[in-house]
Amino acid sequence: MRLAVVADIHGNLPALEAVLHDIRRRGADRTVNLGDCVSGPLWPRETMDLLETLALITVRGNHDRWVAETPRERMYASDAFAFDALTAEQRTALGALPAQCWLQESIAAVHGKPGDDNEYLLESVIDGQLVLASVETITARMGRMQTSLLLCAHSHVPRVVYAQAATLIVNPGSVGCPAYSDPNPPAHVSAVGSPHARYALLDKRSGGWIVEEIAVEYDWNAASARALENGRPDWAQGLATGFLSPPITP
Repeated sequence: MRLAVVADIHGNLPALEAVLHDIRRRGADRTVNLGDCVSGPLWPRETMDLLETLALITVRGNHDRWVAETPRERMYASDAFAFDALTAEQRTALGALPAQCWLQESIAAVHGKPGDDNEYLLESVIDGQLVLASVETITARMGRMQTSLLLCAHSHVPRVVYAQAATLIVNPGSVGCPAYSDPNPPAHVSAVGSPHARYALLDKRSGGWIVEEIAVEYDWNAASARALENGRPDWAQGLATGFLSPPITP
């Protein structure tokens, strides 16, 4: 089995198109989307239109849920931009996505940690940055989840981690948002240090899984310019460089 895993697209249409092209070039039996599909000052409607044609296995991210359920006047700017661009049917479809799915008996997919789409599974916040959590912390966050392969997202940081001695956890990184700032306590920044679009490719072999964390070039300057045109210099910086300095409102 060859499995492609995408996540945290955040309405970045050219990044998604570049990743999909790379997946087609390399080949994959299935592609899984771990959520946060459209929220952001880029191309939310166009991204949703494309995703609807693909019918990928998709779990709901926290921003998908917020776009679907939060009153418009209480939304973050990125969610409000997506809300205004989407149709009512598209917003409903985001809210109806499952919070968790099983691809097989031994392969589970979530957005954040099991049972909470707005909490990190693999990272902790230390001194305003995301750092890899201890294996004890990760195991505790998994709760009663029992699986040999767990796919997660939310932090935008690509990682391959073993926990519970027999569970491989893979975060593919973010297709469309390489850096962001979260001002909610504890305020912190996530930054991967390059503007590439990221995804993961997993090959099942007799000896287990081989995982490739892939970084794809695309026209990130165009994405950065789009964010700037829509009044988000913070997004423009993150998209163009993969770096961001706190504090910035998401």
